[in-house]
Amino acid sequence: MNALPIIQTPTGLPEPDADALAHSARVQAMLIERIRQAGGWLPFDAWMQAALYAPGLGYYSAGSVKFQREGDFTTAPEISPLFGQALAPQVAQILQASGSTTVLEFGAGSGALAAALIPALQGLGIQAHYQILELSADLRARQQAKLGWWRGQVQWLDALPARFSGCVLANEVLDAMPAVLFQWDEHGQLRQLGVTHDPAPQAASPFAWATRPAPEPLATKVRSRVPPLPGYLSEINEQAEAWVRQMGQWLRRGAALLIDYGFPQAEYYHPQRLHGTLMCHFRHHAHDQPLILPGLQDITAHVDFTAMADAALEGGLDVLGYTSQARFLMNSGLVQLIRAPGCDPAARARELTALNLLTGEAEMGELFKVLAVGRDIDGPLLGFSRGDRRDRL
Repeated sequence: MNALPIIQTPTGLPEPDADALAHSARVQAMLIERIRQAGGWLPFDAWMQAALYAPGLGYYSAGSVKFQREGDFTTAPEISPLFGQALAPQVAQILQASGSTTVLEFGAGSGALAAALIPALQGLGIQAHYQILELSADLRARQQAKLGWWRGQVQWLDALPARFSGCVLANEVLDAMPAVLFQWDEHGQLRQLGVTHDPAPQAASPFAWATRPAPEPLATKVRSRVPPLPGYLSEINEQAEAWVRQMGQWLRRGAALLIDYGFPQAEYYHPQRLHGTLMCHFRHHAHDQPLILPGLQDITAHVDFTAMADAALEGGLDVLGYTSQARFLMNSGLVQLIRAPGCDPAARARELTALNLLTGEAEMGELFKVLAVGRDIDGPLLGFSRGDRRDRL
């Protein structure tokens, strides 16, 4: 069998404080019990689900600070309100085409996107009814505090709507959905990666990788996307695909903007991408060891946008556009939002820095993509008026 990912503590990571280590110990105990209940081997997607979302313990369910300087990573809405302001014309177009004023945001993080988008829509003459579906009670409380000024316009949901018309937003949502890990062995057989408990006291983690033959439904799906390459390890996000497919049941009229880092399928499963895309973030340090620091670090995988587009079509939705974040924001008028020379030089400098981060090829501009899917929306969407890449999906 080919070598599995090495579990080691990456050099240069900040040392967690005592409270964080105590919390991680509780998460470890929970995960060890999950493994025991599963018979000693837990599929990685189930392990990731528990590590991120277990009530009161998981990374997104507990109370750690996740965003901006004091957190683990920074998302586009936290970089600058320019991101939400640039989204406003596209959101407005979708609302007008769907005959609705309702925006539904999934996983609203700190509330920064809503805080920028709501007043920007007001400036375009739209008094939006803004809905947020947030799984984390801690993040919901932070959103409610941040959005106090607009509380009359914002509603927090506990479940998916039965029917919805309007604009759906999902910024960095798909990447945090638990991914299935697979690997081709030297005989061309597909293996599924899972996690076991390693009680060795000298181990860097109480968890270890182990594989089992992939169940036939998974193997069939992987074979249709990836040729058998000995040792090749990657992911398939069945949960994210199911989420997009299910959208076809409740999105009656309107469009969803899915914004995330990822690639079309041909790039995602490129033969040179031998170790997949799974990444972790802890105090703004990125590494590829998901079995350490349970409960303290984010775990993500890049998005296969071809799979998401196919899932939308399977759910009865149309694929309305696909392009880079840079092109989408430029099409939507981001540059026109930058202050003119001579107007508050410090603010202009901050905006130019944000512009570079949001659109630079070496920053978020090319790695992040925007996929629009929807139903009963006529005409081309503003954000994809130039540089639409649907032909590459």
